[in-house]
Amino acid sequence: MENSPKLLCYNHLMTAPFQQTKAWQKFLQATGETVFFQQTPKFTYLAIKKSTPLGSYLYLPYGPYTPPKTPPKIAYQALKTLARQEKAFFIRVEPTNLTHLKTLKHLRAHKTKDLNPKDTWLLDLTPDTDLLIKNFSQGTRTCYHNIKKRGLSITTSKNPADIKHLVNLQRPLAKIKKITLFSADYLKTQLAQDFTTLYLAHYHKTPDYTPDPEPKNGEVIAAAMFFDHHNTRYYMQSASNMHYKQLPATVAILTSAIFDAKSKGLKNFNFWGIAPENAPKNHPWAGFTAFKKSFGGHPVSYCGTWDIILNRPKYFFYSILRAINLRLRKIRASS
Repeated sequence: MENSPKLLCYNHLMTAPFQQTKAWQKFLQATGETVFFQQTPKFTYLAIKKSTPLGSYLYLPYGPYTPPKTPPKIAYQALKTLARQEKAFFIRVEPTNLTHLKTLKHLRAHKTKDLNPKDTWLLDLTPDTDLLIKNFSQGTRTCYHNIKKRGLSITTSKNPADIKHLVNLQRPLAKIKKITLFSADYLKTQLAQDFTTLYLAHYHKTPDYTPDPEPKNGEVIAAAMFFDHHNTRYYMQSASNMHYKQLPATVAILTSAIFDAKSKGLKNFNFWGIAPENAPKNHPWAGFTAFKKSFGGHPVSYCGTWDIILNRPKYFFYSILRAINLRLRKIRASS
């Protein structure tokens, strides 16, 4: 009997998300963050201490984690103890297990703007390769079969110098979409971690096809970073050259990463964030959501971002300052 999406979702949550692991702790500490990590049979948490003009708070990306069927209450008790020690006036959490919602409501937690995506797209890698390809959409399947014909090849790298390709491809996209990018040094530190691999798509001249416009021979026209954790590969930082949309460079990178993950025995491929179910057609994530779904798979939803308030007066003024700051950012981005 084939695995159901519900069962796959359960299996996906059998271990803590990579942002709640010692490996992620090591990376964050390398970037200068103050991090607290605790792991017990009943819960795992990785909390980052963040500063504001009003004091500090704790942020748990995709945490805390509790194993399936384990009551989450004890994890929040431990976090409150840490928050008191660190004089934090609230705790920002993003648990992946939906059973936490009841506890969050009991704690009178405040639902806030999601930082990490609440919805993601997961591909089961256990079927044979032919079936995986069959489950691609017609358009993606055609692109996949034309990768070599279009002169594309994929290489992988752990060389920090190759981060320049990703950074240079991201900059034009960031200007158009008005988003803030991670620095090159941050990305180099990420690439230095054991769980990270950089994929590069190169163009090579072929006698049978000449795109218009045509990249330089050997030019890198797309790049992406992937994280491997437990039985899952995660699709993270990525960008492609907008001038060469007729070349299936992103499809080439993703299919190479998918089949490589399968060959290494990984069970899932996580495409990262997508637009929520029933999102309007003009949702800012609609385009890349449709693209990710074209590889087959199923949606997975998490709890989203919640704030557990420990000092309500401070949190009230923090919320005002945060709203003003977000408004100013929008004004600067549109000017």
